[in-house]
Amino acid sequence: MFASLAASIAIGIPLGILAVKRRATEGIILGATGIAQTIPSLALLAVLIPVTGRIGFVPAFIALAVYALLPIVRNTHAGLAQVSKGMRDAAQSLGLRAGTILGRIELPLAAPTIVAGIKTSAVINVGTATIAAFIGAGGYGERIVTGLALNDHAMLLAGALPAAALALLIEGGFRLADRFLVPAGIRSQMQG
Repeated sequence: MFASLAASIAIGIPLGILAVKRRATEGIILGATGIAQTIPSLALLAVLIPVTGRIGFVPAFIALAVYALLPIVRNTHAGLAQVSKGMRDAAQSLGLRAGTILGRIELPLAAPTIVAGIKTSAVINVGTATIAAFIGAGGYGERIVTGLALNDHAMLLAGALPAAALALLIEGGFRLADRFLVPAGIRSQMQG
């Protein structure tokens, strides 16, 4: 789950940046990630088995990475789009280059929105990862599937409760991470 989230971050943030910087790609990128999110997870897993020629980890990894893309891409796009043109113009008038403006001004200002997208993706991944047990990817979903098949409520809860607890821990972890990922000045401005 965490590996697929890292892959989604590595792909999603640059896609969100591209969608803002190259307006011609905006509809394609946001549309494609939106369509990918609407595919039912079990159907996507089933399609990925013949495509990858495997069951288990590889198709589950790809499916989780695809599902995590939309919130990251959308929030990166939204966060960067909210940075005012005046802020960019002021940075350009100081002689800053486009890469410096992006790294030192735009991304820090967009950080709260981007982190919110990553947090949403992480929590979605926990739920989707349990479904991956249907294709032999293991994890807490395996206990849930076994519990359903045997009508064993204890086994079902042995998978469902830790998965729910993991989602809550991830949510709490991101609340703490906000302190390190979002610049203090922006964080205080959001609270005020």
